[in-house]
Amino acid sequence: MWITFVKNLVKDGSGLAFTAAGDPTAYFWVHLVLAVTSFLLGTAIGVIGFRGVRALRRAAASPAQEG
Repeated sequence: MWITFVKNLVKDGSGLAFTAAGDPTAYFWVHLVLAVTSFLLGTAIGVIGFRGVRALRRAAASPAQEG
């Protein structure tokens, strides 16, 4: 979702993201930072969750192998 949002932000023709001269506006920078931050936090949380699930599965499988 965020990658599509950034692509659309870069292609914006409404005048919100870029001035008539083509310079980025504050709107562009704020929304770009929000999108990148959200993407990075989501990725980090996903990695943490994946590692947790993997550790739980490994811990659950260990007693079965010992007995």
